[in-house]
Amino acid sequence: MNGSYQCGEDRHLQPIWDKLRSHRDLLASPFFPVVFSFTANLVACAPYLLLDTMGPRWPFFHCYKLKPSHSFERDTVVRSLSRICYNHGLFIFPATLLFRGVRSEPGTLEAPSTSQLLRDVIVCLLLFDLLVFFWHWLHHRVPLLYRYLHSLHHQHSSPFALSAQYASGWEIVCLQLLAASIPYLLSCHPLTEMTFFLLNVWLSVEDHCGYDLPWCAHNIVPFGILGGAPFHDLHHQRSRCNYAPYFTYLDKLFGTYKKPSRGQSNDRQAEEQRARERGNDEQVRLRVPHMVKLDTMEQQ
Repeated sequence: MNGSYQCGEDRHLQPIWDKLRSHRDLLASPFFPVVFSFTANLVACAPYLLLDTMGPRWPFFHCYKLKPSHSFERDTVVRSLSRICYNHGLFIFPATLLFRGVRSEPGTLEAPSTSQLLRDVIVCLLLFDLLVFFWHWLHHRVPLLYRYLHSLHHQHSSPFALSAQYASGWEIVCLQLLAASIPYLLSCHPLTEMTFFLLNVWLSVEDHCGYDLPWCAHNIVPFGILGGAPFHDLHHQRSRCNYAPYFTYLDKLFGTYKKPSRGQSNDRQAEEQRARERGNDEQVRLRVPHMVKLDTMEQQ
């Protein structure tokens, strides 16, 4: 997909690429990908963790929380961070070493044009979304796959930012290799690869952040093209819907799309509906915070 970068429409990205190439030894280090992945994830999570910490003391932000009454214990945060460190050390690091061993180092001196980078990033996102949709659907439809490989990610029925990478080693390796392989197989420029990776991390954290903020990507991109946190939060509640990681068209096409609820009153209706679907009518009369606690216990 890269074509000839010497014929790019502009050179706006050339200084960035030249700066990156000046740190070639750092980029070539076997530790760089895992450190880069770990750091990017924590930086993306940091704003939402701060909002969770401040809670009602910041009412302007707290009113956008999907479940305003739900809070997270310190042990949950520590356990999630420990799992992320564990996955990066034991799974992502060996996977990146293996991936680097089968690919050649890029030798291009030219940066892509801005339009070319944007086009290639969008194509990578669409392909990643397509492949993960079917991968995700399969892990929910095959009981053994769900129980032993995917259920860990669903321990948080009310996800928060760190939940994005709270998953089994198998799941993390699959998603990381997919994210790395797509731009490589499409012969994207290394700068495009890094942009796609950062955007992928950010969107994944946004999906799990638990907030429906006005400036989130799904509220900026029109026509409901992106699902965002409300879309994925409903997946963690009902499990067998909204499988796509980012876009909504595949779930609409295959009949697995569920319209997300927004606001505390709608959130309560969703919780009550979920209780009815489970055949537990007694829970419908309970308060929503109690229902969230009960649901978390059941998931564990």
